[in-house]
Amino acid sequence: MNQSTSCDALLVSDYMNGNETALCELITRHKDKVYRFIYSKVYDRDVAEDIFQDTFIKVIKTLKRGAYNEEGKFLPWVMRIAHNLVIDHFRRNNRMPKFENKDDFNIFSVLSDGSLNAEKAIIKDQVETDVRRLIEELPEDQKEVLIMRIYKEMSFKEISEQTGVSINTALGRMRYALINLRKVIDKHNIILTN
Repeated sequence: MNQSTSCDALLVSDYMNGNETALCELITRHKDKVYRFIYSKVYDRDVAEDIFQDTFIKVIKTLKRGAYNEEGKFLPWVMRIAHNLVIDHFRRNNRMPKFENKDDFNIFSVLSDGSLNAEKAIIKDQVETDVRRLIEELPEDQKEVLIMRIYKEMSFKEISEQTGVSINTALGRMRYALINLRKVIDKHNIILTN
């Protein structure tokens, strides 16, 4: 544990034991790094200020509840809170990629957008992680076809040859994979549209 990290741990401990100035010192030590991180995602000083304040409000509430247990990892913990609040900001302001919930529903359209700016890159990473987690809940045969089609960009003919099933069966599995993916999204109350 380096000196900076051990100092953070001591300051957190002091604050949780009632020393209010310990929190001021923690904020002073890390405010530039946290603010720069937030600003690099939102490119708006007012928004960055708001998210920065919300980040430390959340930090204070968590510490006051005694719910902090990231021993020795204060700054990464604060950065994770800031990251989540940035994502919340984009979602709240309808800047998340929009998905139409119709028959040609394509949850993967955002993943193939090569022209993402810095603002959208963080959202793309989050969506990609969420989608991969959801895919894991699909039945094995549907998951296999979906991964071959979306991530390996294979044709249904190639999928048919590799899996030893007809093209129609491969198409059916893909269709059911998308239908089931929609059900999983509903089950987890994930909002991919407004």
